[in-house]
Amino acid sequence: MAKICVFCASSSRISESYFQVTREMGAAIAEQGHTLVWGGGRVGLMGALAIAVQEKGGRVIGVIPEKLRIREVAYTRSDELIVTDTMAERKTRMIDESDAFVTLAGGYGTLDEMLEVLTLRQLGYHDKPIYLVNTDGFYDSLLGFLHQLEHTGFVRETPVPLYEVVNHPHELIGRIL
Repeated sequence: MAKICVFCASSSRISESYFQVTREMGAAIAEQGHTLVWGGGRVGLMGALAIAVQEKGGRVIGVIPEKLRIREVAYTRSDELIVTDTMAERKTRMIDESDAFVTLAGGYGTLDEMLEVLTLRQLGYHDKPIYLVNTDGFYDSLLGFLHQLEHTGFVRETPVPLYEVVNHPHELIGRIL
């Protein structure tokens, strides 16, 4: 079974539709026998994701920097909680621990994590699959910008796409789930 890394928001001030998709993602990970690797947070979509995985009997591995753990945002019910010194170490550890990456809705941190794995794949540091869940068109503007980067020559087009876009987690069943 795979270790699926999911990047998502720590915010709770967002539409319930994003929480619903996140819970469905968590349930699918657990039902398919996979392990969740995520940022180790108990708040926002991050917390909802971990809870959903565990409610369906799945295993969760959180990776969180000490500074955030001290602020008491860590999900202490994690099956394994890896504490790092920095955010950069957190990303490296999450990438190393995982077999595939899924990005749900999120803010700056989510974008940072997704762009890091995308860049590393483009440069040949890994060939792990990357999926972007475009809930209700959340990432339409970003996808347009990514296409603009290719179109204007700032990013080289690749024969095999570096990432796949889906609209809902159930579309991942049979691919990684």
